Amino acid sequence: MNLAHDSNAKPRRARHPERVILFYISNQMFAIAAEAIQEIRSTDSLAGAAIEIENPELLKVRHLIERGRHTYYVVNGCVHFGLRVTRPALVMVLRQFRAVVLVDRIDRMAEIPGVYPLPAAFGGDERRWYRGLAYLDDTVIPVIDPAGFLRADEFQRLDYATKSVAAHRELEGAVQA
Repeated sequence: MNLAHDSNAKPRRARHPERVILFYISNQMFAIAAEAIQEIRSTDSLAGAAIEIENPELLKVRHLIERGRHTYYVVNGCVHFGLRVTRPALVMVLRQFRAVVLVDRIDRMAEIPGVYPLPAAFGGDERRWYRGLAYLDDTVIPVIDPAGFLRADEFQRLDYATKSVAAHRELEGAVQA
């Protein structure tokens, strides 16, 4: 029997090495593609710029930040993933999405050999949150899909709530003038 030519063997898809940022939310390690992150900042640096919004339908977003002509929504990673709520120290600004994510700490940048598909046991929101799994230093790490933090319909609801906050601020300014 020649194992190299076994016709029952499953073909393996080639995995490509990828640079990721390893970070923690509520003592849970996650990975995200380094190219998906525009910048990482301290929450202290955004304290004065964050505008509180009320949206009882979407509790994971309580603030927005206006930078240039863009509005970024601040996603609480603990609430998003259903983890124990902590006091995050950093925000990761996503590159191609109008979202920033509150995280506890950055572990390091690493190169993973590839992203493995999610097992069938992952269902529901997890399929949207994760691109797959990585194996690094004897640890299995969920690899985040940046598009999973906010869906298109959630952006629409947040944009609508933001417009009403802006209109309210304009009305308050007119009354005080």
